Amino acid sequence: MDLTQGNFQEKNARAKKMMLWFGMISIAMMFAGLTSAYVVSKSRPDWLQDFQIPAAFFYSTAAIVLSSLTFHLAGKAIKKEERQKSNVLLGITLALGLAFVVLQFVGFGEVIDAGYYFTGMESTVTTSFLYAIVFSHVVHVIAGILVLLVVIFKNFKGKYNPSQMLGFELGATFWHFLDFLWVYLIFFFYFFR
Repeated sequence: MDLTQGNFQEKNARAKKMMLWFGMISIAMMFAGLTSAYVVSKSRPDWLQDFQIPAAFFYSTAAIVLSSLTFHLAGKAIKKEERQKSNVLLGITLALGLAFVVLQFVGFGEVIDAGYYFTGMESTVTTSFLYAIVFSHVVHVIAGILVLLVVIFKNFKGKYNPSQMLGFELGATFWHFLDFLWVYLIFFFYFFR
């Protein structure tokens, strides 16, 4: 397919999708580097062997997976021109996204309560990696929440319809990517302790 063909809207849509994919690939590469460094560092003598993943991280996993489902269902509602239903589903997605962020900080609190810190005398290389990786993901989820707020605002204003879904699709793709990334990270932490 010739990428130079098509009208302005088609070219614009392809360019925006390509830029989003470049951004997501860059984020994935960053986390691949962080998790690779984590694996390499496991051989250090000061690595914590008995570190337990905070329960709040598992609850946050449920919240973000459910948020991806509600985002998807909101898109289906828009395609069926069920504006009110899509607004409700996007509101639920936002609530679940915020719950994810709150639960991440609760998880950090559980790590601190267990006596592990990011820096200082009580820190370990294990917990420093955990903080760096999880906090980096939280920052990206906050960016995702900002994107979600734009999607909610535009949907509320009636900007999306079955023939005009580009902004919604871009937001949903980024949100689902963040969901997949967290599921990867939680499995990574679970199996590479």
